[in-house]
Amino acid sequence: MAPIPLQELTMTTTHIYCLLFTGYQTLDLMGPVELLSRLPDVHLHFVSHSGGLIDSAQGFAVATDKLDSLRSGSILLVPGGMATRTLVADAAFIAALADWAAQSAWCLTVCTGAALLAATGLLDELPATSNKAAAWVRDAFPQVQWQGKARWVRANRFYTASGVSAGMDMALGFIADRYGSAQAEAIARRCEYVWQREAGTDPFAVA
Repeated sequence: MAPIPLQELTMTTTHIYCLLFTGYQTLDLMGPVELLSRLPDVHLHFVSHSGGLIDSAQGFAVATDKLDSLRSGSILLVPGGMATRTLVADAAFIAALADWAAQSAWCLTVCTGAALLAATGLLDELPATSNKAAAWVRDAFPQVQWQGKARWVRANRFYTASGVSAGMDMALGFIADRYGSAQAEAIARRCEYVWQREAGTDPFAVA
C-alpha cells in the first residue's frame, strides 16, 4: 500500500479509539499509544464498553468514555491481558466489539486482544498471531490461521501482534504501511526505540 502523501496528512484528523477493559495489560495499550500519538493530527479516544474509570492489570487507572460508535476512517486498538480469558465469553462485549471492529478502517490488537477479535468471527480463515505462551487462544479459535512465528501479522485491515512489547513493533509497522517507513523510523528514533522491522522475525517464537 502506498503511503499517504505528506501534504494530505494534516487535512484529516485520524481518530484512534483505544478500547480498555478491566485487567488489560498496560504496555499492550500504552506502548502503541506512545508511538501512534506522534503521527500528525491524531486524536486519541480512551473508551470502554460501559465508560468510567478502568484499571489495568497493573493498577493503572484511565478515565474512559462509553463507546457507542466510531467515526468513519478510525483506528481501533485492542490490548490484551489475562482478563481476556473471561471476556471472550461476555456475549454483550463481543457483540459490541464486532460492531466497532466493523466500523473501523483499521483494527489493531496486541497479545491476547486477538482472542477478543477472534471471538467476533472477523478473523476466521485469516492469518493472525497472539501471545504464543497463551495456548488457550489457539485452542479456543482453531478457525483462525494462527502464526507461531511472527512479531505481528497483517491480514487486510487487521493487524495482530504477539506478546506485549510486540505491539510497539506492530504500531510502527502500521505507521510504515500507512505513512511510509521514513515516518516510522523517525518516530522510533525520537522514542529511542529499537524497532524490529521484519514482522516475521520473532526471537520469542516457541517451537
